[in-house]
Amino acid sequence: MYVTGRLPLLLAVGAVPVVLLSIAGVDAWLAMVGWVLLCLIAALADAAAAPDPRRLTVMRRMPRRVLLGQPVVVELVLRNTGDRAVHGRVRDAWQPTAGAPAERPAIDIPPGEARAVPVPLLPRRRGELRSRFVVVRADGPLRLAGRQARLDEPGAVRVLPPFTARRHLPSRLARLRELDGNTSVQVRGQGTEFDSLREYVRGDDVRSIDWRATARAHTTMLRTWRPERDRHVVIVIDTGRTAAARVGDGVRMDAAMEAALLLAALATRAGDHVHLLMFDRAIRARVTRVEGPALLPALVDAMAPVEPQLIDTDWDAAFGQVRALTSRPSLVVLLTAQDAPESARGFLGSLPAVARGAHVVVGTVTDEADRAPERPDAADVYRAAAIERSAHDAAVVAAAIGRAGGDAIAATPDDLPPRIADRYLALKAAGRL
Repeated sequence: MYVTGRLPLLLAVGAVPVVLLSIAGVDAWLAMVGWVLLCLIAALADAAAAPDPRRLTVMRRMPRRVLLGQPVVVELVLRNTGDRAVHGRVRDAWQPTAGAPAERPAIDIPPGEARAVPVPLLPRRRGELRSRFVVVRADGPLRLAGRQARLDEPGAVRVLPPFTARRHLPSRLARLRELDGNTSVQVRGQGTEFDSLREYVRGDDVRSIDWRATARAHTTMLRTWRPERDRHVVIVIDTGRTAAARVGDGVRMDAAMEAALLLAALATRAGDHVHLLMFDRAIRARVTRVEGPALLPALVDAMAPVEPQLIDTDWDAAFGQVRALTSRPSLVVLLTAQDAPESARGFLGSLPAVARGAHVVVGTVTDEADRAPERPDAADVYRAAAIERSAHDAAVVAAAIGRAGGDAIAATPDDLPPRIADRYLALKAAGRL
C-alpha cells in the first residue's frame, strides 16, 4: 500500500471545519481526531478497492549494446491481464549510472490491453548496466491511496567505450593509402614489398626508378612499394592500480582503450593481425584471431566490462601471455603508466625479454599541466614543484625504456591515440614493420 499527495491535502482541508467547530464550542481535539480517522479509513478503503498491479505483465524492448554517453530509450510494454483498468505510475529500477529520469511515468491501461512506456537512459559508466525489476503503483478510485507491486523482469545494457578517437582515423587511413601505393605519393622503405610500376612524376624518389622498364617503355618508369602485410600487432592494456588514476574527465584505462581501438582499426586496414590483452595478475579481456570488420565490435565488447584493479601488475606473467598469443609478434604496444622509477623496476626488468624479438612501444597517459597563476601562493609553488618532479621521474623512466629497447610515448588522453597511430605508420614507412 502507498498513499498519494491527495491524502495530506484532504487532511489539510479538514482544518477549516475543525476551526469552525471549535468556534461553535465543540471540542477541537475531538473533531480533529475524528477527521484524521475518517481520512485514514477512506485511504484504506481506497487502497483495498484499487486493482491488483500483479495482474500486469512486463516485457522490455531495448538494445543489447550502446556507446557510452549515447542516449537510448528502453520501452516497457505493460499488458493488463485483469478485468479492471489500471491507473497509476511505473518505475524501472535502473542503477544510478544508467541516467534514468527521477520522475515516474504515468500509466493508464484498460483491461486486456497493453501500453508501451518509454524510459530514456543516458549511461554515465562503461560496462553492464542492469535493472532487476519494475515497480508498479495502481491508484484506487479516489486516488488517495493504492497498491504497489514489484514485477521481476531483469534487463541489461552493455555500455561500450565511445571510441572518440575515431575522428583521427580518416587522416591516418589516407597516409596508409599513400604507403600502399594507391596515390601519387610513394614511400619506399627497407623490407617493403614491390607493388607495381607507374610513370615517374616530378618529386618522386629517383632511387625507385626501374631502368629496365624505362628502356622498354621509352619513358621513365617508377617502382611503387607497399608495406609488408600479415604482421602481428599485440596491444597490452595494463589494468593494474595505475590504470585507475584519474586523468582529465576519466581514468587512464579509458584513454588506453581509445588508443587501442584507433591502432587496431588502422592495423586491420593495413592487413596486419591484431591481438588484445588486458592484464594485471589475471586476464581481464583477450581478443585474438579476429579479422576484418568483426575486429572492432569484438574489441569494444571485450573492453566494456573491464575495470581497473587495485593491485600491481605482474609483468613477467603479462609478457608470458604475449608470447602465448603469437610466437612472432612484430609490434607490441604496452599501454600503461610507468612514470615513477621505484614502481617501474619490475616493468623495466621484464621489458628487454620482449623487446629482443619485436618493436615495443610504451604509451603512457599524462595529465595536462596547469597554467601557472600570475600571482602564485605557497600552494601553487608546491604544486608546480610536484609537477616538475613528476615530469623528471617520467623522463627517467622513458630513458630507461629506450635503453631496454622500447619507444616511450607520453601524451594527454586526446593526443595519445593519434601519436600511437603515427608511430605505427612511421614503422610501416621505414620498412621496420
